[in-house]
This record gives sequence, C-alpha cells and structure tokens, in this order.
Amino acid sequence: MVSGVSDFWDGFYAERDKVWSGRPNGALVREVSGLTPGTAVDLGCGEGADAIWLAARGWQVTGVDVSEVALARAARHAEAEGVAGRIEWQRLDLAEWAPDRQFDLVSAQFLHSPTELPRNRILEHAAAAVAPGGTLLIVGHESFPPWSRHPEPEEPLPTAAEVAAGLRLDQAGWDLDTVGSLEREVTGPDGQTARLADSVLRARRLGP
Repeated sequence: MVSGVSDFWDGFYAERDKVWSGRPNGALVREVSGLTPGTAVDLGCGEGADAIWLAARGWQVTGVDVSEVALARAARHAEAEGVAGRIEWQRLDLAEWAPDRQFDLVSAQFLHSPTELPRNRILEHAAAAVAPGGTLLIVGHESFPPWSRHPEPEEPLPTAAEVAAGLRLDQAGWDLDTVGSLEREVTGPDGQTARLADSVLRARRLGP
C-alpha cells in the first residue's frame, strides 16, 4: 500500500531533476565492500544510487521507496548502468512495510522524514528481515544540516549504540561489527557546506 505521504515525497523529488549526488553512501561502500554478494534490500532507496552500486557488485537487490518519481528515476539510472536485471523496485510506504522474506543484507540509510515516520518500528522490521548469517546496516544522522526541512527534534537523535540497544542487537543472536560515529562534510542544495556526524551500525545475525 502507498499512503498520502507519497504526495510529499513525490513533490520533493519533482522539485529537481536530480536531488542526490548519484553516488552511493560512503558508509555503505565502506561497510559492505568486503561482504559476499547475495540478496539485499535497500529501504528508502530514493533515486537508487545505493541499489545500483550493490547490483553492479553482484547483489540481487530490492529497492523500496514511497515515491513514484524517485523510483522511476532510479529505474532509468539502473537501465543506463546496465544493472536493471539485478534490481526489483517496489513502491510502498515503509510505515506499512512488514517483510515477507529475509535478505543477506538489509540496508537502511538515513531513514528520517519531515513527515511522521515510525522509524523504530521500521528498523525492528529491518532486523527481522536479516537472514541467518546476514548483515543489517543502519546509518542515520546524529544531527540535521542547517538547510534541512526536518523539524528540530525534541530529543537528540540516537547514536549507533542506542539504536543497537533499542533493537536488542547487543543480546544473543547478533554480532556487532561496527558501532560508531562518522564525521563528513556535506553540500547543500545551494552549495552551502556543513560538517555532520552520522551514526553507523553494522550487525551480523548469527546462523542457526
């Protein structure tokens, strides 16, 4: 199902011919490059850069987003890169997503929204979607850039350790491979720059 939140995101992507850089997220590249390709799901895939990068390296990818505009753009990019056959695009609202299968890699990159988003529930579902021996990668903002449309959070955004504890990944059944913070310089839509900190969590579900 696709809820009314799709109108917001379709409008967001329709404002520009290209919203993001077209390059994969740096944390994804760093954390996934050493993994053996298998099946992957990219939650909130946007214009598809991460999904396309994974597919080009042998992963069979499912890219999920609520925006029809973003997914159409992603599909065109995948076709141009010659990896369309390795990616399935799904349009749905992650607030209503419940996984019906498991993946070798579940990637959730910057699942934040100016609209209401049940992020904790989505991440719980993301953890449940990791196959035994598979990897969960969650990257999030620890602060928003000055030009962000996000409202000022009532509480500090969670660290990677707090996300891991909230999902009970620090208990039996998981190995925590990366739990930390990464600083990077970002460029805004009008060329302005800022330094931001991201939380990076990579966890491996232990086999049966």
